[in-house]
Amino acid sequence: MSRTILVVDDQDELRLLISLTLQPLGRIVEASNAEQALARVADEAPDLVVLDIWLGPGASGLDVCAELRRDPRHATTKVILLSACGQQSDIAAGMAAGADLYVVKPFSPLELLDAVHGLLG
Repeated sequence: MSRTILVVDDQDELRLLISLTLQPLGRIVEASNAEQALARVADEAPDLVVLDIWLGPGASGLDVCAELRRDPRHATTKVILLSACGQQSDIAAGMAAGADLYVVKPFSPLELLDAVHGLLG
């Protein structure tokens, strides 16, 4: 069964690295900001969203995650939040927004693959 994974990051290089890392696990779609992310979720109904918390001006990854949890169509979509902020309060805020997992940057590609395997089976 092919899975769809949405990769959301405002940094092109990191989005590409994440996409290439996860490509063997399914079909990858990308977004660079919150508005694009929500549109891709509506269009693609991904199995997983890998979502940076900082997405530049406008809504954050926390906002996107919370919006997904409020929408019954996407409330069970798996979400991995990525952030350079690794304080316990940051992680707690990410989990409170509805993330399934919070990964602190920098991370290794193998760490991300393990996290995705853990969520998607």
